[in-house]
Amino acid sequence: MASAATNRTGITKSRLETFSDGVLAIVITLLVIEIRPPEVGAGETLAEALWDHWPSYLAYFLAFAQIGVIWLNHHRLFDQVRSVDGPLLLLNLNLLMWIALIPFPTAVVADNLQEGGASAETAVALFSGLLVINAISFTGLYAWITHDARLVHELPPRDVVRAARIRFGIGLGFYSLAFAISFAAPYVALVMHALSAGYYAFDQATLQSSPAD
Repeated sequence: MASAATNRTGITKSRLETFSDGVLAIVITLLVIEIRPPEVGAGETLAEALWDHWPSYLAYFLAFAQIGVIWLNHHRLFDQVRSVDGPLLLLNLNLLMWIALIPFPTAVVADNLQEGGASAETAVALFSGLLVINAISFTGLYAWITHDARLVHELPPRDVVRAARIRFGIGLGFYSLAFAISFAAPYVALVMHALSAGYYAFDQATLQSSPAD
């Protein structure tokens, strides 16, 4: 059945991974474009001008961390996939579509965070909302891969897979909470995103006996 799924799509797992890695590499590279050399005003030093760009550095760091974590877990997950089918391709494309948008809210945060007030709240809410969508997309991808054993060699016991999905759900809830908080406390929301990136860097999306460790 797995072989038939591969033949129907005409796309191998290797091609899917290569395409995904290429998209992620381009998106990460685009983040750097938003960090521009500062314009030094009259009576201002270069060091001061560079410091004034701290929102750009912060936005870059947070966005890079989120994309990096997605890449790590995408690799860990697909390392165990043996064949692909149509829904898997579509779910992966859906994830890549939302990842490709990350440089946009990153630039909005960099341009508006320092102003504070409604502009900062809206910017962080936009950034947070997109991360929620990315979390939903990755969770959907994981759920499809683990819904039966067709795409992998062998699934662990169902309770292990169920526990992993619950942990994905908790992560989605955390992203959603950060989104809600961003309207009142944008800096707190950004700290939450940094914490989630650190957590998921080690909470691996794997199909081994401990699927999220």
